[in-house]
Amino acid sequence: MSADTSAPATEASPGAPEPVDPTLVGTTATRAERGRMRVPWRFIGGRAAFYVFTAWAAITINFFIPRLMKGDAVDAYMARSQGQLTPDAEKALRLMFGLDHSVPLWQQYLDYWGMLLRGDLGVSISTGMAPVGDAIAAALPWTLGLVGFATIVSFLIGTVLGAVIGWRRGGRLDVLVPVTTFLGTVPYFWLGLIFIALFSTLLGWFPAGHAYEVGVDPGWNAEFIGQVLSHAALPVITIVIASLGGWVLGMRNMMLTVLDEDYITVAQAKGMPNRRVLWRYAARNAVLPQIQSFALSLGFIVGGTIVMEMVFSYPGIGLLLLGATNAKDYALMQGIFLVLVMAVLVANIIADIAYAILDPRTRQTEA
Repeated sequence: MSADTSAPATEASPGAPEPVDPTLVGTTATRAERGRMRVPWRFIGGRAAFYVFTAWAAITINFFIPRLMKGDAVDAYMARSQGQLTPDAEKALRLMFGLDHSVPLWQQYLDYWGMLLRGDLGVSISTGMAPVGDAIAAALPWTLGLVGFATIVSFLIGTVLGAVIGWRRGGRLDVLVPVTTFLGTVPYFWLGLIFIALFSTLLGWFPAGHAYEVGVDPGWNAEFIGQVLSHAALPVITIVIASLGGWVLGMRNMMLTVLDEDYITVAQAKGMPNRRVLWRYAARNAVLPQIQSFALSLGFIVGGTIVMEMVFSYPGIGLLLLGATNAKDYALMQGIFLVLVMAVLVANIIADIAYAILDPRTRQTEA
């Protein structure tokens, strides 16, 4: 009788790969390698090349659009001066702003790129001939501190709250979805005016506007920081409440979709703790579209703050853009749009990298 040469089913052959938990296959909990996450260099490189092309296209459009409009910054400045400037002064201004009609358009385009590579964004007429970079640098921190902080807070609160509501579907927390959605339909400026009337005029809890009181010297001291925080509280609360509904609804709907997946059912059947299933499996998959939406929402920071900064008289970049538009200050407009485009591109690159790390299916493009 011949001996049975087949290996026992319970023993693994030498050198064979370790068995993989079927509940982890195809989910974001899967790791590219045991104990180490593979960096998706090919995916990152491809996206970076795409964004480089996008940046070139945006900068090119940013150059040509103002020159296609009727008039320019020098014409607007000459109109405000009511003919008090001589033709020689007008020619000097055109040379300063790169708008000399005797220079070919392609040469102006190359000169514009040369200025950008040197970090020179031009001179702003509406700010008293100050460099555009200085004008933007003075206003940008206020916008980042106000709207950037409010956007991050609303994203975190809305995502966590939406995940919990989706996990406990049919519970009492479901009432928060229509409430936050309704508040999200209210315009920013209208909600801001209501809050000013209620919390500032009636109750006197917060200042009605501005970044700090008149007479306070800016600096890293307790008085100035306290003024900034108190004046920013009401705009931040307004932005968070107005934008919370979208994050809650989006995360809740994605959670409802993810909870019907087989790997969630298997994970619960294996007796895993509900908290682990919620945050490591369900929420980790459901949050992926939220990350992309968060990156895209950064592009609306300036557009969304123009009205807010008008309501609260806040000295941010949105109010600066409005003043540049009214004055036809194309150099300042181009500088603000350039900063906006670069910020959105960088935010999307970071979102793509985070997406690739969280979702292994994206990393398969490297194979």
